[in-house]
Amino acid sequence: MTATTPDHNPAPAPSPPPSDPDLDPASLTALRAPAVRRLLVLRAEHRLTRGHVHTTAQCLNVSERTVWRWLAEATTTPETAARPGARRTGRFEITAEIRVLLAYWHGNASAVHRELVARARAAAGTEQSEETSTSTSIDPSLPRTAASVPGGAPPAAVPLLDPVPSLPTFLRALRRDVTAGERAGYRHGPEAARALDVFARRPRTWRNHVWEADHVQAPLRVEADGDLVPPYVTWFIDCATKAITGLAVTPGTPTRASVLAALRSAVLRTDPYGPAGGLPEHVRFDRGRDFLSRTVTAALTALDADITVLPPYSPHLKGSIENLNHCVSRMLFTALPGYTPKKPRRRPDRRPETAPPMSFEAFTEHVLAWAQWWNTEHRPAELHGATPLEAWQADPTPLNDVPATDVWTFTLEDDARTRTITSHGVRFRNRDYIADWMTGQAGLKVTVRFMPHHTHEIELCTPHGHHLGTAHLADQATDEQLTALRRTRTQRARRLRDEAKAAEQLRHTRFAPTTEPAQARRLNATTATAAARELDQHQHTDLAALAMPDLIPPAQPPADWAIPAALKARTRPAAPPTPSEDSP
Repeated sequence: MTATTPDHNPAPAPSPPPSDPDLDPASLTALRAPAVRRLLVLRAEHRLTRGHVHTTAQCLNVSERTVWRWLAEATTTPETAARPGARRTGRFEITAEIRVLLAYWHGNASAVHRELVARARAAAGTEQSEETSTSTSIDPSLPRTAASVPGGAPPAAVPLLDPVPSLPTFLRALRRDVTAGERAGYRHGPEAARALDVFARRPRTWRNHVWEADHVQAPLRVEADGDLVPPYVTWFIDCATKAITGLAVTPGTPTRASVLAALRSAVLRTDPYGPAGGLPEHVRFDRGRDFLSRTVTAALTALDADITVLPPYSPHLKGSIENLNHCVSRMLFTALPGYTPKKPRRRPDRRPETAPPMSFEAFTEHVLAWAQWWNTEHRPAELHGATPLEAWQADPTPLNDVPATDVWTFTLEDDARTRTITSHGVRFRNRDYIADWMTGQAGLKVTVRFMPHHTHEIELCTPHGHHLGTAHLADQATDEQLTALRRTRTQRARRLRDEAKAAEQLRHTRFAPTTEPAQARRLNATTATAAARELDQHQHTDLAALAMPDLIPPAQPPADWAIPAALKARTRPAAPPTPSEDSP
């Protein structure tokens, strides 16, 4: 006789592999209550089996353990059968007041919990026992005091919770209700929170549609005319093809002249700048003073380019140029002599001896070679195996070029004044500029165009814009004079720094340490004679302060003088006439 399985506990049949439910989440949530009620009816009739629970879990897209928990909750608390799996209203949640405390403690959750516990105990006013601590979920290991936490927020700003959750419950609610970006913002500021944000990609457009520009400082120093200075690279990148259209390298802090030089190399497509370039439709950059200068704005406007000035602290809005800055730091700068990482190493091991600093000329050669490699050999992932130059050449968008002879007119600054060529040349900024082509041109009206900070030469044009030629500084100093001048300026700056440092040492005051609350006590070890001598040396007495103009008021003016009433009170009365001997 074949044994049969009882009806009340049949073996579950093998279930097919799980698949995505056909119903939406709202419909699945609405079917929970009827399913639980049906299972409760089967349990009351002693016909509930594991197969019923397994089928219900598959239909509702939950686990069998979740269904069994719903049945247990409905048995002990019948009102939960109306909304199985609903969130409990008594669950602890992070409120706005607790968020303020998290910001006050810079994300220190344990310190916030200690303040909540101290606030609750201060409100109770009495020492609590172990049983009370267990019932109110207060951690018994914490110090039992009614005083506020040292360094904490004012008690009025701390919310009073009843009961106070335990520290694990508080940390679990913190991880559930506060995002990782908010926690990072509490600890390290908004910049750290921005690193965990999600940003959408801009749609890919066509070449020369949008350019981005920026400066990047190389974390090293190069030798430039006897000085060690940090070099900067100013460049433009085409966002569609990732091609570097133009760049300029500046020893030291870049200026608007660096932007104009990079813009000139980006617009020209002839050797040695091409083939990427042309006239852009839009240019994006940040709020650097050199990019926002009147000269750069006028040059881009003359090139018929729309300017987009990004809001401050938003590098994610110019991701193409920021990625280029990151790549050149990782691919080029780290391998150059004298590279210094921005963040020091955590381990205090000895670093290898650095090589001698490279020259500015050699650094420029490395940067130009790397830009050529980027355009011709590097294959970014966004281009799907193509190089920036291949993507540029494959784009059929027509290009707008400007002749090389006319580009300088768009990338020079104009002082908007008309000058006259005299026998001494052209007077510009209290200096004379001359050229051989000026012979026989005395009396001609000209306008001056110049590259910012390049005062050794200027460009002269007619008032109608026709280019006449280049003029050079007439009495330019020799190299020996410039070297001596720089040396003298350096010595003077060093002497001033030493004197300022010595004066700061005179103002420096030391205080005595203490192990208990007390007033700060100065450590003075100067004798009275030394203090008086120093005061005599450094005290400058103003003779005007010793003048006492009101000691002897002026005499009263004659009666026929017209004087203000306020001055009449400041004059002394006239002396009475002295009686003579003959008067009676």
